[in-house]
Amino acid sequence: MTAPEIPRPADERATMHGPWQSRELDVDALDEVWPILSVEERVEGFRLLEAEAAEEFFLGLAARDQAELLQVLPRGERRLWLRLLAPDDAADLVQESEEEDRPGLLSLLDDASRRDVTALLAYAEDDAGGLMNPRFTRVRPDMTVDEAIAYLRRQAVAGEHAPELMYYAYVLDAEQKLLGVVTLRQLFAAPPRKAVREVMDTDLVTVPEEMDQEAVAQILDDHDLDAVPVVDAEGRMRGIVTLDDIVDVVREEATEDFQKYGGMEALDEPYLEIGFFAMVRKRAGWLTALFLSEMLTATAMGYFTAEIARAAVLAIFIPLIISSGGNSGSQASTLVIRAMAVGEVRLRDWWRVVRRELSSGLVLGGLLGLIGFMRIVLWQRLGFYNYGHYYILVASTVAFALVGVVTWGTLSGSVLPMVLRKLGFDPASASAPFVATLVDVTGLVIYFSAASVILRGSLL
Repeated sequence: MTAPEIPRPADERATMHGPWQSRELDVDALDEVWPILSVEERVEGFRLLEAEAAEEFFLGLAARDQAELLQVLPRGERRLWLRLLAPDDAADLVQESEEEDRPGLLSLLDDASRRDVTALLAYAEDDAGGLMNPRFTRVRPDMTVDEAIAYLRRQAVAGEHAPELMYYAYVLDAEQKLLGVVTLRQLFAAPPRKAVREVMDTDLVTVPEEMDQEAVAQILDDHDLDAVPVVDAEGRMRGIVTLDDIVDVVREEATEDFQKYGGMEALDEPYLEIGFFAMVRKRAGWLTALFLSEMLTATAMGYFTAEIARAAVLAIFIPLIISSGGNSGSQASTLVIRAMAVGEVRLRDWWRVVRRELSSGLVLGGLLGLIGFMRIVLWQRLGFYNYGHYYILVASTVAFALVGVVTWGTLSGSVLPMVLRKLGFDPASASAPFVATLVDVTGLVIYFSAASVILRGSLL
């Protein structure tokens, strides 16, 4: 389908105002400023694009932006642009629209597209069924190779399928059950009179309708596929999920994980578009939980006030100790969460992870402990600071505490994501702030426990 012609007055460029006055506009320029434009400026800039550029720009917009743009266009233009979209993209656009606007948008589609889009809206948007395109290239098993090629050529010429949907031809029986798949290359290389069933590949990779989008993305990556068929419980093929569909999924999931890892709920809208109070609400919950957790740090320090009073020099190194533990925990948590996300680490690997992080924690803690020990000794010898007569014991306390705190931090940061996954939670919730808070409290206990052993009979 070609791009709709956008009605423009003959003197439109002369009447343009705002950011578009006296300037030429292309797709890249409009895309660059799109997030900061008002609705009126967006429509104005969109109308300045030539037909082909407007199509490229519209198809490249996020579903939310497409929906917002359509709502301010006249009904006739809205119909043309909506019908330009594939059913799965149209379903995404409808889903991003306000509830009261959805029936009106569906009414703009032709009957076949409306049925497809309505069926897709019945699926959860995070499932394979919600991602799939119900239009795909299909052939019968009893066709000859020559007949299949001719049939696919007619579909391509008629524009019934977008080029990205013709990676494979799917072989279906009369009940629409998936029997096999054949690539265009296989068809062209096969003898013309051979039946499709003789050249098709029956070693199939499929996904069920209810499979989560992250799992679908993993399957496409694991098998190096351009598209994967979606089948129902009876083996009937319902559609395909392509790499183009997964790109948006990966971006959305990565954004959600980054936000969770920063210690907040995932935003449901772009940063500049989400309401102020909605953003505050999503951030306040985690901040409150972390603040209450940090109160345990104050409680722990209160428990050791006697030790601090007798050896005030110990207070100097509290930030050093707890920040080292938090940093090591955040490192380990990041590594394990990422390894779990890409399938490198599974729950059954927990003991291997623990052994690896225990060794890493001891080595890293020993390295930081040595640096801390040398720093205290050098500062004392060079006269930069006086740590007192027992400075060697103070340095030893800091060194041993760092070994313990860093080791505990790496273990906590690596195990917590796996525990959350086992309990059915998102491992990304084991965010860096949460791990750091946990290690802050335990780090103080480790530090002052080491001090009570090493400094007993001297400073304590």
